[in-house]
Amino acid sequence: MSGSKKKRISTASGWQMLVLGGLLLLLPTAAQAARISELVDTDFAQRAARFFTFQDASLRDALLGSMLLGGCCGMMGAFLVVRKLALMGDSLSHAVLPGVALGFLWHLSKDPVAIFIGATLAGLLGAGTVQLLRRTTRHQEDAALGFVLAAFFSIGICLFTMIQNLPGSSKSGLDKFMFGQAAALGREDVMLLAVVAVAVTMAVTLLFKEYRVTSFDPGFARSIGLPVQALHYSLMLLLAFAIVSALQAVGIVLVSAMLVIPAAAAYLLTDRLSLMVLLGAAFGVMAAASGAFFSFAGSNLPTGPFMVLSAAAIFAAAFLFAPRHGWLTRWWRERCQAARVRRENLLKAMYHALEQCSFITEQISVRELAERRRQTLEEMHAALRELERHGLVTVAADRSVVSFTPAGWQRACEIVRNHRLWELYLTRSAQYAADHVHDDAESVEHLLSEATVMQLEKQLNYARRDPHGKLIPGLADIQRGARVTPRDTEAGGML
Repeated sequence: MSGSKKKRISTASGWQMLVLGGLLLLLPTAAQAARISELVDTDFAQRAARFFTFQDASLRDALLGSMLLGGCCGMMGAFLVVRKLALMGDSLSHAVLPGVALGFLWHLSKDPVAIFIGATLAGLLGAGTVQLLRRTTRHQEDAALGFVLAAFFSIGICLFTMIQNLPGSSKSGLDKFMFGQAAALGREDVMLLAVVAVAVTMAVTLLFKEYRVTSFDPGFARSIGLPVQALHYSLMLLLAFAIVSALQAVGIVLVSAMLVIPAAAAYLLTDRLSLMVLLGAAFGVMAAASGAFFSFAGSNLPTGPFMVLSAAAIFAAAFLFAPRHGWLTRWWRERCQAARVRRENLLKAMYHALEQCSFITEQISVRELAERRRQTLEEMHAALRELERHGLVTVAADRSVVSFTPAGWQRACEIVRNHRLWELYLTRSAQYAADHVHDDAESVEHLLSEATVMQLEKQLNYARRDPHGKLIPGLADIQRGARVTPRDTEAGGML
């Protein structure tokens, strides 16, 4: 991560800590994330069995609502991640707080539609403020996001404090929007979540090509006539929908995690945006279902935080085991590649030893090979045992001499051919001096595919000698096998 990105994240995190501390000081109610299993009072096994029977209406509403918001957040988070706007989700999730309070004041009741409209408008106002600050001031996006997060959240805290002082407001349930309570989701909330999820899915499906182009190359999008700004604000509108839909289940503090973490896990698994959107939605649904289960079946496990922890577990698995970008798989791939390079370098050294004696014998002295490789006999024996395990060499019973197997001879010829072809290519096409090409060829020889080698041979007119005058093994030499005789050499074999 670059220094500017780290600074941007630390700036936003500092604002978050300040405003969250102010919230905890001003709110008269205790900060507590509720759990679904507060609805029942049985042991873990009974609660787990009861979860899968779906006999509790409150459980069905909480589970379905959580899965809907998880899929919606994961879908929208994919666009935030590829656009490098992860902090935008965090800022908007805090910016909607004044809208939640104003939506309640509209009817002086917890009306889902009124709160949804108020929060969405507040989110759009926050996104517009960020863009306005970027265009009309010298501030960069991180400062604009920090200002919006702090200012809007502070306004929301003040409005919440006013609501708490109103008659009967202690039962309003607005505190659930701060830290989340999936168990408080009712049938009306679930219906609203379903409408939002369908609307977001349809919009993403219809405008996917436009969103993809503007996400990766907004300049090209403008050149082909796409309304980049309109598409950006439409995406912010869908983002506001996703954020508002998730507030009651995970709360304002944690909703950004449901936006970013599932999408970040999907980002490690694929390089295609369409698949990333689908995987982000799937991971969001999985995290929501897992969090709901453990909250219902466990003891004192809050729903929202456990949904985020489930998403974090999915991300950890992707971080470690993703086929291409996973840390463990990448480590294992590099380890295997390093071992392969060591084997191929040893095979090449054996070929050079035979070449030096004009291929009058098929056996190489292990001691001579160790001296050539500048290794001890113990190290050379260990390396030869690895070649034996791969079926590339045969070592005599007394471990004093070694010879190629047909597979080992073929691979040795291929490596020497790759090395010398690349040296010849650099001297002819790149105008390198003959004494400056060896080190480059040492690394490239292990990477050239067969198709690339065939192109090089054709481009070099099937040359037989490298820049140093040494003959390049051809296809006939590679296919001949390990038994090489002087007659083969004189007939135009591998020399």
